[in-house]
Parts: sequence; structure tokens; C-alpha cells
Amino acid sequence: MKESQAISIFAALAQETRMQIVRRLVKAGDAGMPSGALAEALGVSAASMSFHLGQLESAGLVTSSRQSRSIIYKADYRKLGAVIRFLMEDCCNDDPRVRACC
Repeated sequence: MKESQAISIFAALAQETRMQIVRRLVKAGDAGMPSGALAEALGVSAASMSFHLGQLESAGLVTSSRQSRSIIYKADYRKLGAVIRFLMEDCCNDDPRVRACC
């Protein structure tokens, strides 16, 4: 992963609602969740949810697909794994003290 990609991901995650969205989507698994259900679960407006999902999608952390009249969002596990690997291998130089924590 390039440093610029990692910075984009960290910027997207550096906001409470977006972090909560990613957590919900990871828990939802491969089924994902419709944006309306996410908005209701987190107590935010549809417009706010749309904005936050757009930021996460732009960073590559979530994907979307249309199912009937709903848009289903899913966590992108490969991208989440890549940013974790970036932290461990590139930023932390694969230091055993850091790796021991994980």
C-alpha cells in the first residue's frame, strides 16, 4: 500500500460516525447493510449517512451495490487488511514488540 492511500484511509476513519459505520459493516459480514438501516442504527440522518458512506467508499473501505431499491454497503476486508499490514510492516518495521501486541 502506498503511503498516500494509507493517509486517505486514516483520514476517513478519523471521525466517530465513520468509525462506527466500519465497525457495523464488519459485524454485518458478507451480507452488508442498507444505508437506511445504518442510519437508523447510528441515529444519524439519511443525508449525513450518505456523506459518511461516500467518504468511506472514496477511501476504499466500503463497497456498495444496488439490490432492488436499496443500496447495500459492505466492508472491504482486503483494504482493511492492507492498512493493518501497512502499519505493521511499513510504519512499525515489523518490530516484534509491536507484533506481540497483535
